Formats: sequence, structure tokens, C-alpha cells
Amino acid sequence: MNFLDLARAIFGLAFVLGIIGLCAWAARRYAPQLMARLQADRGERRLTVVETLVLDPARRLVLVRIDDEERLLLLGEGRELIEPRQVRT
Repeated sequence: MNFLDLARAIFGLAFVLGIIGLCAWAARRYAPQLMARLQADRGERRLTVVETLVLDPARRLVLVRIDDEERLLLLGEGRELIEPRQVRT
């Protein structure tokens, strides 16, 4: 393997890694808007995630709205339903 073959292999690897990085950046940048447009055509949804809060690497709190009711969920090692409450209108 001479120097030209080695340079061609390194350039090819850099090119492929650059394309993968560009696709990852585009997915992070544009995928949420595309997914929202695709899901908007389904009509009104009954279940929505209002807010999430990461407590530690193993657990998170999720506030979910189901119809006119909000529920606070603890997700992680022990999955529990914590507090149902009514939404103020």
C-alpha cells in the first residue's frame, strides 16, 4: 500500500464521517418540526406530555395531560403514578 492509497482511504473515511455528522445535525435540527407536521394531520390528541423534569440519570418526572386531567408520573426504577389533578379552565 503506497502513500496515494493511504491518502485516498483517509479522505474516504473523513468524507463518510462528514456525511454522517451532517445527517445527524440535520436530524436534530429539522426532525422535530417534520414529526410535528406529520402528527398534526391525525386530529386532536387526547394524551399530551406537558413537561418533563430529569431528577437523576435513572429517574424523571413527567407531567401528562389526559383529556381534562393531569397526572404526574415518576419514571425510572420504580414506576409509580403519583398525583392526579384537574386542569383549571
